Amino acid sequence: MKKQLNIAVLYGGDSAEREVSLRSGQAIANGLSAAGFKVMLVDTQQQDLLNLTVANVDLAFIALHGRGGEDGCIQGALEYLGIPYTGSGVLGSALSMDKIRSKQVWQALNLPTAPFLSVNKRDYKLADASIILAELGGKVMVKPANEGSSIGMAMAETPEQLHQALQTAFVYDESILIEAWIEGPEYTIAILGEQALPVIHMETPHEFYDYSAKYQASTTQYHCPCHLTAEQEKHVQQLALQAFRATGAQGWGRVDLMRDLSAEKFEQQWRLLEVNTVPGMTETSLVPKAANVAGYSFSELAHEIVKLALIKAEAK
Repeated sequence: MKKQLNIAVLYGGDSAEREVSLRSGQAIANGLSAAGFKVMLVDTQQQDLLNLTVANVDLAFIALHGRGGEDGCIQGALEYLGIPYTGSGVLGSALSMDKIRSKQVWQALNLPTAPFLSVNKRDYKLADASIILAELGGKVMVKPANEGSSIGMAMAETPEQLHQALQTAFVYDESILIEAWIEGPEYTIAILGEQALPVIHMETPHEFYDYSAKYQASTTQYHCPCHLTAEQEKHVQQLALQAFRATGAQGWGRVDLMRDLSAEKFEQQWRLLEVNTVPGMTETSLVPKAANVAGYSFSELAHEIVKLALIKAEAK
């Protein structure tokens, strides 16, 4: 089956996360080749998707991060072309990508997430900054609704800081999520099929886990095991699975959340942040780290994601 299956790894693209995607795609291609698959790399910025039909591609492995790769666009195109692909479908991708709407879904299902407001570039006025801060406790996190890798994010605790943070965020998106600040550590849980992999605790001396902490700094620490008890880790894993399913995500991905240490009971401390349907897949990314602790090599992880995609395609 491996020798017969022709897999196109879609990477690069046009999003703000292009550089990370190029690294993920190359690592995935290497892993799939090591597993025995026939692999071709396709930079969607430079190559027409219609070429996939000419090349008789059996499966597309999506390694496109951010816009165009995680928002349902590439998934819809592949559906139209009749090419099976890895990960979530059109709806699950689009809903997970939109931080505002995914949080609204979690709220409706009584899943824990930080208090928040949304601001649209069209409607925002400078006078709104003070009102927003007052409603959300005086300190906030500003996030473009449809960006990843912490791009365009900033902390604010004065009206001037919030206004400036919003102006920066508006460069990346017209819709901005403003969350109440969470005082506590950040965690992530990789999802593989119906399995939540070991929890990772990220620790950085930065104000928050920003782009630099993720991809450039040497001071970021990743703890896996994450120093929770077995019972506590199971609780967080179940919460991550609920959040993942709530947005319609499928196959594989990652759920990020924080622990609000101001809450007394452990079960009440967790705040869901977002679902990533095409998380980083470099050799040092979070999903491969968790998979390694669970007993998967990088090549085995890539193979498992392919198997999940084939199961999904067969079911359809």
